Amino acid sequence: MNGLLQHLGILLRLHFRNKMALIYNYLFPLIFLVAFWVLYRHERIPLLRHMGELLTVSVLGGACFGLPTTLVSERERGVWRRYRMAPVPTWALVTSTAVARYVIVLTAGLFQLAMALAIGMTLPAHPFDLWLAFTFVSFAFIGLGLVIAMLADTVPAVQALGQCIFLPMLIIGGVAVQLASLPLWAQHVSAFFPGRYAVEALQASVTGRGFSGSRFSLLALALIGTAGCIAGAKLFRWDAQQRFAARAGKAWVVPVLAAWLAVGLLAESRGRIAIAVDAERPAAPLAAPVATATPAVSVVPAAPPAPVPVAPPAAAAAAGGASAGVAPAVPAAPKAPAIAVAPVVPVPSPAPWTKITDKDVAGLDYRVPPDHGVVSPFASPEDEPTDFAATEVANVRNKLPDWPPALEPDDVQRVRNLLYVAAVPDAIQMPVESYLPGVVLEYLMGLYPKDKLVKILTWIVLNPMDGTVIDDISDLGIQGAAGDPMVVRERAYLYAIKFIVRLTDRKPR
Repeated sequence: MNGLLQHLGILLRLHFRNKMALIYNYLFPLIFLVAFWVLYRHERIPLLRHMGELLTVSVLGGACFGLPTTLVSERERGVWRRYRMAPVPTWALVTSTAVARYVIVLTAGLFQLAMALAIGMTLPAHPFDLWLAFTFVSFAFIGLGLVIAMLADTVPAVQALGQCIFLPMLIIGGVAVQLASLPLWAQHVSAFFPGRYAVEALQASVTGRGFSGSRFSLLALALIGTAGCIAGAKLFRWDAQQRFAARAGKAWVVPVLAAWLAVGLLAESRGRIAIAVDAERPAAPLAAPVATATPAVSVVPAAPPAPVPVAPPAAAAAAGGASAGVAPAVPAAPKAPAIAVAPVVPVPSPAPWTKITDKDVAGLDYRVPPDHGVVSPFASPEDEPTDFAATEVANVRNKLPDWPPALEPDDVQRVRNLLYVAAVPDAIQMPVESYLPGVVLEYLMGLYPKDKLVKILTWIVLNPMDGTVIDDISDLGIQGAAGDPMVVRERAYLYAIKFIVRLTDRKPR
């Protein structure tokens, strides 16, 4: 144990004395943080929904590049050959190396989290679970880094192997590119990459349910990390002259590949290919049901029956044609008229959006992204879609009148649903995203007078979290789901403002 701690201290001191290592381990993740901040700068809480991706990139860089590069470089310089002569078991040296790398990536992750908080991000929902998930992610990628170090004979070989794993994980593994933006086949492929589970576990701790919402991801990371650490220890090489091609025991690479394959097949069998949605956020409340009032019935008491007049005996005897001792027939009292009972129908209160005034419209925040930007793009009328995008635009225009969400009786929810037609492709970043806002606005202008439409849109802008969310418009011929309802809400909010700008001839700020 003493040798393990001594070696751990040596590794940490060497790392923090190496300027290039510091730049690589701390500046490289910071570049990604700034890039994500610029790309998603219009989100209300900066970087909150992307910390899973950013922290995964930080661990990937430190574990899959930094660790194997350091190990192979030291092996080439004969450092590990000298370690072999020390009275320290191999497992202690490998363990101290892994622990040192964990400390390094942990400090890099804390630095990245501190920078995000300084930019304006709120605190994670589950800090302890975030540390736990980060530990699982680090364990999985450190195991992978050990395998890379044992497979590579030289530092350039480390870079080549690292890129072969790093780039696919960034692009189709759900790390740098959101899974919702990828085709279905790529989402299935991502189930075999640990990067997907790293992002899901970390993000669940930042904005989701924490540990309870990421058990499968943590299990997958633990399995991949265990296989990597075992294979890395079995394939460990002390000397640069020990080439991998000439070494026995190459079959230890098989458990690593088997672990990736097992995780992917298990995800497929359990139907875990669907894009995970933050479950911690409360689901959008459904439109409040209109209470059906029981008609009030005003009950009028019936009038008492009129008394029947009875003639006195003398009058009866004097009556002509009356038989003695027989009272003359008395006419029946007239019946009281029937009283009609009518229900009292309550007068419906006016819709809330009708209270919107010109002052409310003028007081909106008109700071929106430019029409030609990445977020909420809006093509000009002269910009016509081509190729497949033109077909998608035509499908939406033709199917929109019969689309059930567009027939919603509640005006506010109906307009929200139509805004989602523009928001969902924007959230997925589809090629057709800039052309659909014009189609939606044209359709809305045909449904409502301008003044009414402006009031409804203003109400939606002032109450962006109300109503239900639609994140899948495949019924209109647009394939793909946004995955995150919060993104769809934000894009609908931005398009609502852009619609108001066009309807009122205002200028966005």
